[in-house]
Amino acid sequence: MARKKYSIDSRIDYSVILPVFFLLLIGLVAVYIATSNDYPGTIAKVMTQQGVWIFLGCVVAFVVMLFSTEFLWKVTPYLYGLGLALMILPLIFYSPELVESTGAKNWVTIGSVTLFQPSEFMKVSYILMLARASIWFRHKVPEDNLKNDWKLLGIFALITLPVMVLLGLQKDLGTAMVFSAILAGLILLSGISWWIILPVVIAVTVIIGGFLALFLSPHGKDIFYGLGMDTYQINRISAWLDPFSYAKSIAYQQTQGMISIGSGGLGGKGFNVIDLAVPVRESDMIFTVIAEDFGFLGCAVVMTLYLVLIYRMIRVTFESNNRFYTYISTGFIMMILFHIFENVGAAIGILPLTGIPLPFISQGGSSLITNLICVGLILSMSYQNNLHHEQEVEEHFRRSERY
Repeated sequence: MARKKYSIDSRIDYSVILPVFFLLLIGLVAVYIATSNDYPGTIAKVMTQQGVWIFLGCVVAFVVMLFSTEFLWKVTPYLYGLGLALMILPLIFYSPELVESTGAKNWVTIGSVTLFQPSEFMKVSYILMLARASIWFRHKVPEDNLKNDWKLLGIFALITLPVMVLLGLQKDLGTAMVFSAILAGLILLSGISWWIILPVVIAVTVIIGGFLALFLSPHGKDIFYGLGMDTYQINRISAWLDPFSYAKSIAYQQTQGMISIGSGGLGGKGFNVIDLAVPVRESDMIFTVIAEDFGFLGCAVVMTLYLVLIYRMIRVTFESNNRFYTYISTGFIMMILFHIFENVGAAIGILPLTGIPLPFISQGGSSLITNLICVGLILSMSYQNNLHHEQEVEEHFRRSERY
């Protein structure tokens, strides 16, 4: 019997690539519509940049796909250290104008050129480091009890604390929430007892409820301002809680976005038809472009593509039967779910604006390349699965020829 010849192409999981491809395509269309209406003189520049970022992201994703499990395991601590080092840069190299408009020092800017957002790349390193720490700890301490669960939480805290400190110095609350979502997902997966998790969940719920109650009190805003809370954060929460009372001031972006989404109706107004002004709709508010031009049906297509992608990632995870990869994919799934939930939730008014981009669709290189790297990690899982299967088949042939 002739042996089957394998190629790289046969090891690639196109069921993961396909929804990502369509999301990227929708993103290009949405960015074009937003830019042509808001900054028509920069269409060529913006679309070229977005195309270059997609190309670079795909190249990096392809390289990551070829990483072996052993190499990924060994390189993880170095990537984590590099990520922390990069996150220091925005505290040194930043644009005062950008900080004044956003309230955060989360972009590296040299001169007049804004380069990248290090916290986006840190998400990948953080997921890998938590995954590695979880596997290492459970291998060293296999006994399952509350004492060991607290030890594992302590390791998670040591990994998380430097990241959160740097995000605090950058005043980037939105990204800190993403890291918290990733951490929550991996804590659940790591098997930590509900006797620990449940009190924490209750405590967080009480804290959030107490915060909102105090914020809504007659002098609540003054209290938080006196405690050091930034004005832009207070304004965002105020705009979220009662947007139409501040429709002409601090809630202008949110209310315009909500009206824009509602005006799209079932089928939308048609390609490149924009009647309302929505600030920063090419990135944070890109969902309003899809809703206004393509309506509820267009939004449903986007959400379906996300569901298909997440479903395929879960399937690949189950098929891999590798705990390291399982933790990695869980971190990425939690990251992408939180991004979708927060971005769309903020656009329709059920969550405050935090500057979280919509995965694969919003304009911006850092987020786009980071998401494509994570897709490369998922593809690596599938690639390693298929490679392992090929090796088993080859071993079977060798045994057959031997006898």
